[in-house]
Amino acid sequence: MEEKQTLTGKAKLSYALGAVGKDMVYMLSASYVLYYFQDVMGVSAIAMGAILLIARIFDAFNDPIMGVVVAKTKTKWGKFRPWLLIGTLTNAVVLYLMFAAPPKSDAAGLTAYAAVTYILWGVTYTMMDIPYWSMIPAFTEGGKERENLTTLARTCAGVGSAIITIATMAVVPMLGKMLGGVEGNAGEIVGFKYFSLIIAALFVLFTVFMCVSIKEKSTAEMKTAGVGEMFKALVQNDQAMAVTLTIVLINMSIYITSNLVIYFFKYDFGGTGWNNAYVLFNMFGGAIQVLSMMLFYPLLRKKFTSLQIFYICLGMAIVGYAVLLLLAFTNMSSVFILFIPAFCIFAANGMLTVITTVFLANTVDYGELKNHRRDESVIFSMQTFVVKLASGVAALVASICLSITHLQSGTDVSASDAATDFSAAVSIAQKTGLRLTMAVIPIIGLFIAFFWFKKRYQLTDERLAEIESELNARHKEA
Repeated sequence: MEEKQTLTGKAKLSYALGAVGKDMVYMLSASYVLYYFQDVMGVSAIAMGAILLIARIFDAFNDPIMGVVVAKTKTKWGKFRPWLLIGTLTNAVVLYLMFAAPPKSDAAGLTAYAAVTYILWGVTYTMMDIPYWSMIPAFTEGGKERENLTTLARTCAGVGSAIITIATMAVVPMLGKMLGGVEGNAGEIVGFKYFSLIIAALFVLFTVFMCVSIKEKSTAEMKTAGVGEMFKALVQNDQAMAVTLTIVLINMSIYITSNLVIYFFKYDFGGTGWNNAYVLFNMFGGAIQVLSMMLFYPLLRKKFTSLQIFYICLGMAIVGYAVLLLLAFTNMSSVFILFIPAFCIFAANGMLTVITTVFLANTVDYGELKNHRRDESVIFSMQTFVVKLASGVAALVASICLSITHLQSGTDVSASDAATDFSAAVSIAQKTGLRLTMAVIPIIGLFIAFFWFKKRYQLTDERLAEIESELNARHKEA
């Protein structure tokens, strides 16, 4: 029998840093690629929405295949680290190219450039994201060990997301002024180019450190299934399907808001200092999101089960969106009043990212018990796909909203627009459409997630203990 191993402190630290770098890259793309190409570069909102959704449909075929490739990989460096390195290096290059679009290209050229770079970004991100998350069930025995490692990784992923949320629109204008000598729209073009380069470099650095520090543990040889068998296994794992659809609904709701919140501050909240208010809002929200994973979730976990915390978080998020909608129709003279809904939404989102990953990891054990095969790579390929699918659907919804409301500054805005009050030229009807899209649709999505999950998910703490006991007994007999 193979001796049980535990991850060292250095391995845990490197794994955590890998999560920071990975989610910095993801959040930069998920939250700002639509704004960059549509509002900064002037690409049609509908065209961008179509590009983002088509890329996600492509991932429906690419991600499970990548899961099979990872499962079949055998090298002297293991199955995970080679793909982590290859995926990270290529994704870093594509990320930089995506935010370094040639500003003098015509509309058709920019649209084609956005399509090619964004699809390539999705493919290369999949190459490293699947092996990263597949390590969790492969390196842990289940129960508290798995939950603790998942919490650590998701907390640090939240830190990476928060860094981008807080820093992007504070650093981008600064880089535009320092390195390009320009402000406003022209400054954002330069700023996004160099900011993406910095994030890409950190991404590579953190992943290399992780791959050097983590020594993959040997696992029992298992028969690797073909693509058709893998799809069949996913369909047969009803708990995995229940969790993945829940993740889609939650993330879609959150991403609709994250795509539109910058437009909300620029065209609705308004004022010449809209960017400062936006940065302050994100600083608060990012801090709350990290605290929710590092402090709030562990405290709640002492008194409540993961399932109970999940429902508490869904309720918090729904209340937060309702308050945001009400406040949007009042005189928003101060950004601090928006901290009330921000607390509910960001805190709930932080804890939900941890909990849903724990739920998904638990379905690996359930699938092994039910299907007699441990498909961690394929199950976690679904996480990569559904998160990107949610971001694609959310981006399409946001782009339709932007197209209908005609919110776009584009490249025709002069370099002196840093002090422009964009909200002054926006009608009440335009603002209302923006508010309803970023608040009402997420509320509907979260309610659907609540009812779907409550009806379908069955892996309570007691049931998980039973599954672990049954698997241990099966392994001893093998």
